[in-house]
Amino acid sequence: MRFHQFIAVGCLSLFSLASHAEILTGLYQVREPVASQSPDERTQATQKALATLVLRLTGDAKAIQSPALEAVRKDPQQIISQYGYDAGPPEALQVDFDPVSTDRALRQAGLSLWGTNRPALLGWWLNDSVEGASLVGDGQSAAEPLRRAAQHRGLPLRLPLADLSEQLVGTAENLEGSNPAPLKEASERYGADALLAVHAHEDGGQWQAKWRLWVGDQQEQGSASAADQAALADAVLLQVSERLAPRYAVKPGVSTEQLLQVQGMTLERYAQLGRLLEPFGGQLISVDGDRIVYQVNGSAEQLRSQLGLAQLHEVPADQVQSVATDGQAPGTVTAPVPQLRFSW
Repeated sequence: MRFHQFIAVGCLSLFSLASHAEILTGLYQVREPVASQSPDERTQATQKALATLVLRLTGDAKAIQSPALEAVRKDPQQIISQYGYDAGPPEALQVDFDPVSTDRALRQAGLSLWGTNRPALLGWWLNDSVEGASLVGDGQSAAEPLRRAAQHRGLPLRLPLADLSEQLVGTAENLEGSNPAPLKEASERYGADALLAVHAHEDGGQWQAKWRLWVGDQQEQGSASAADQAALADAVLLQVSERLAPRYAVKPGVSTEQLLQVQGMTLERYAQLGRLLEPFGGQLISVDGDRIVYQVNGSAEQLRSQLGLAQLHEVPADQVQSVATDGQAPGTVTAPVPQLRFSW
C-alpha cells in the first residue's frame, strides 16, 4: 500500500488488536475518602488526590514535591475539570483532572510521564487467615479491594477465575517460589503482559504480604504490611507501580533521538503502533511495503518495554544486515539506518 493510501485509510481505523496491553480508562480520575463534606476536608482530600495522580503518572513518590509544581500544589483547581462526592461506603471525594493541562504541567516541570497504555497484570492473590487459605478469583467479593487498589494506583489488573484447577496451582509454595513456570502455564489463557503473585496472611491483627512480579524474563519482588486487606492491596500495588514505571515513563529532554523500523505492518497495526509511540513523540518517516520507519525520542530499553506490550519482537543483530541490503543495487545511496528494528 502506498504511503498516502496507508495514511488515508489508517485515519479511519481506531480499533485495536488482540494485544495484551490496555488503554487504562479513568487514569485522571481520583477518589479519596473523606469524613465530611466540609471545605477543610475537601481541601485536604484534593491535595491527596493531586499527590495520588502525580504518583500514578510518574511512578515517583517524590515528584509531587518538585519545586516546579509549586504553583499546582498551591492551586490544584487549575488542572481540575470537576469534582463531586461519592456516597460510598466509604464516602469519597471524586476529582476529575484535565488530562491535557495535567500532562502539560508535568512536562513543563521536567518530570517523567507514563501514558495510558499500560501492561495488563494477571494477579494470583492468595489470602491466608484463621479461616483458611483462599485464592482470590474474578467475580468474588474479595476481588473488590484489589480492583479498587489497582484503579487507585493506575494499573490494569486481571484476576483468574480461581476454579479448582487454578486453586491447585495458586498455592503458597508456587506464589512465593522463584520459578514462575506453573503460574505462567496456567496464566496463558488470560493474555496478560505481566504476572503478579501475592501471598497475604494475617498475623496478630496485621496483614503481611510477599509478592513477586514477572515481566518477560525479568523479576521483581517485595513485601508489604497493613492493618487490613484493602490497605494491604493498595500498598502492594503501589510498590508494583513504582517498579514498573521506570520501564515506560518518558522524561522530556533526556531521551535519545532514534530511528525505529517495524516490519510486518498492516492497517490495524499502524493504528496500534501510533498509540504505543505517543509517549515517545513518534513521527512517521517512511513506509516501504510492510516496513515503516518512525523517528522517536526515548531510551532503547523503554522502547523495548513499550513495544513488547504489542508482542513485537526485536530483529536479531545477525539478521539486520540482510534486511538492510535486500534488493539494493551496488552504489545506491542508503537511507539513514534505523538504530532499532522490530517485527510482528
